[in-house]
Amino acid sequence: MSERRAIVTGIAGGLARLVGAALHADGFEIIGVDYREVRHELPFTTKIYQANYNKTKIEDVFRRHAPSHVLHLGRVGNLKQTLKKRFDLNVIGSRKVMDLALRYGAKRMVVLSTFHIYGAHPHNHIPIFEEEPLRAGMESPQIGDAIQLDNQAITWIYQHPECRTALLRPTHVIGPDIRNAMSNFLRSKRGPVMLGFDPMMQFIHQQDLVDAIVRVTKSDEVGVFNVSGDGTLPWRRALDVVGMSQIPVPSSAAITYLKMAGLLSPSLPPYMVNFFKYPCIISNDKIRETFGFAPSVALEDALRSTRG
Repeated sequence: MSERRAIVTGIAGGLARLVGAALHADGFEIIGVDYREVRHELPFTTKIYQANYNKTKIEDVFRRHAPSHVLHLGRVGNLKQTLKKRFDLNVIGSRKVMDLALRYGAKRMVVLSTFHIYGAHPHNHIPIFEEEPLRAGMESPQIGDAIQLDNQAITWIYQHPECRTALLRPTHVIGPDIRNAMSNFLRSKRGPVMLGFDPMMQFIHQQDLVDAIVRVTKSDEVGVFNVSGDGTLPWRRALDVVGMSQIPVPSSAAITYLKMAGLLSPSLPPYMVNFFKYPCIISNDKIRETFGFAPSVALEDALRSTRG
């Protein structure tokens, strides 16, 4: 086993490609895996495999390339996938990836979760620390698989100390190479604002999240870490920064609006309605203190770069 060989899941996505490039530049051998086809040529030398995380083929990848590091960045957030497929990939598949990391001797694992599991709620603390309860499960069954992934990773951290594991919960990830729901939405011409609401929002630029993931990968600290950029701004100001016109929407009609995919803008998951009404502001104190992480891209610059 190479002492600097990383299996990176989600390699078809922009974030995993950027992380792979950064680690490769630092001397890591990168093995990329994704359940999707990789349609873009990667800017670094790597072996790429298309394999579902819950199928036999993923074990073949680990057998051929026993890793020192595993970066499970391949959480499926696309709600266009069926609930069964998201569960199979995010819950069953993630557990299989973790089991294989242990079986094939990985010493370090990083698992990417999301801050969405905290939920946006009028009674949220500001900021939210890693020990806070996860409110999203009560009102957002659409991300139940994300919550299960997160919970099983936390259990794993303490059951298997021999595979030093860190779980990251980033805020809204944006940037020119990111194709998640929020980044795609910020490239739209028009966006909704809930009548009577203008919550504070957080974002993290792709460059800063890559830096955070690389720092965590190269350490052996374990635990759960929120990841965010510096500062907050109101949702309406964020739309102004990217030049989107604002469409006032009654909150009672918001879910209907978000389901109108393609009529006004790319659709957002229905659970995002509460994020346009209530705050979900996370603390990044722990990752700063543990890894020396410091965001370098100003919030409004991050928004503008996403729009292009």
